[in-house]
Amino acid sequence: METYPRDPSLNGGMPTPAAMVSEETRYPFLPTLERGRRGNTTQQVQDLIRDAIVRLAFTPGEFIRKDAICERLGVSRFPVSEALGRLADEGFVDILPQRGTRVSRIDIAACRHAMFMRRAIEGEAMRVIAPHASEALIARLEDNLRQQERAIQAGDGPTFFKLDHAFHDLLLAELGYRRVQTVVEAARAKLDRTREYLLRSKHRQSRSYAEHLSILEALKRRDPEAAQRAMTGHLDRTMEMIESQAADNPQVFAPAA
Repeated sequence: METYPRDPSLNGGMPTPAAMVSEETRYPFLPTLERGRRGNTTQQVQDLIRDAIVRLAFTPGEFIRKDAICERLGVSRFPVSEALGRLADEGFVDILPQRGTRVSRIDIAACRHAMFMRRAIEGEAMRVIAPHASEALIARLEDNLRQQERAIQAGDGPTFFKLDHAFHDLLLAELGYRRVQTVVEAARAKLDRTREYLLRSKHRQSRSYAEHLSILEALKRRDPEAAQRAMTGHLDRTMEMIESQAADNPQVFAPAA
């Protein structure tokens, strides 16, 4: 079983002293801020940090150095502080008075709650969509799965993760209920860090791909019960893997209440 690597920038749970800062803690994984891009700087900074947390570039339990982010992105402390405050509201970081800002550990209880919501909504969505699944939808799903297969062969976990998202988005968009899609997106955000980690494994990519194929085959038959079973089974197996990771990585997951 794979485990999360321990972050070399951690120092007994406290930020690493400036004199001991390594090149890794200068955050080379953060892309350069797009100066020509329209929009609020704080929002851009928030999006970049959130993406890095989801990708596990910032590891759970790691303290974030504001000065390094400012230097990397070429911004003042204000947008960075504001962005971290928003991320604290979203549950991605913990702001600890007199200590700093730490990447939140993954809340396994929140994962269970989010998966419960996804199972109920996406399972029911399959039952509604399947009898009337259009050839256009089938074609889009088939194209997505061809790209998933290429990503697996290339060992490209990040691309597979995005395609996994897109597969589910295609199905929810077909349902046509924007509010429902928003609820699922919010629930999925609670799971993204763990799913990103799981989908680094070629074995899990292949298994997820096979589960997606089962969903597509049920839709091709316009079989609502089979489509519902395929979707809920897919989500159940994902949750089983999350539970397994929580047991094997207690330093990464917050203990359930």
